[in-house]
Amino acid sequence: GSILHFAKDGDVVWGSGINGKVPLSHIRARSLRVCAVRGPRTADALTGLGLTDVPSVYGDPALLFPSLAGISRSISSTHEIVSIPNLNDHSDWSRMPGLISPRADPLAVLERIASSDFVVSSSLHGLVLADALGVPSGWMQSKSEHPFKYLDYFEGTGRFGLKPARSISAAMD
Repeated sequence: GSILHFAKDGDVVWGSGINGKVPLSHIRARSLRVCAVRGPRTADALTGLGLTDVPSVYGDPALLFPSLAGISRSISSTHEIVSIPNLNDHSDWSRMPGLISPRADPLAVLERIASSDFVVSSSLHGLVLADALGVPSGWMQSKSEHPFKYLDYFEGTGRFGLKPARSISAAMD
């Protein structure tokens, strides 16, 4: 997750990222073993903080979850649209189609995504899991999350210039 501000000297980093809501000054570790980060924005930030061995290896570890859980995309979908809010957005999403609570059982969430035609999400991991399963998705604006982590992930997958949508129809476009 976006938890590099919790890292301590000597920690190993594999797929973590910078949280745009937390100032870079909160990252105090200067001796990390960085194997991979979420995306190029995190890599640039760590390099700017003086970490010299930050490889250009990008990805969110949640990309492995479907494979590890033995779940793949369903051939026949049962949920046309699935909506996955960030935890902080959940109370505002009550009228969204196919709403999944961000507190639901992770395997149940993964199965719902796998059986959907489209995912609308303000949760980064909702988008990551949709990618991992090959389900088209649209990034919705979160009321409390900074866009840094989303752009970091997207740019790490070669997608540049994306902007969050403010409606389901805009997300689907």
